[in-house]
Amino acid sequence: MTSVKARENRLRRAAERQGLCLSKSRTRDPLALSFGWYVMRGRRRLAHFRDLDGVERWLTDPETR
Repeated sequence: MTSVKARENRLRRAAERQGLCLSKSRTRDPLALSFGWYVMRGRRRLAHFRDLDGVERWLTDPETR
């Protein structure tokens, strides 16, 4: 079982290879709407994800874009 941080780093590297940038919301308030979300960016904001499963699916399956 891989840790969440290791999985995040692996997905960040995969996004960089595709010319994208994966970042996590910097919000620290658990009651905020953007808390815990991931954002995939290219030249513009492309997608928002609630969990790493969605990020991985989006990066590996071109039909989901």
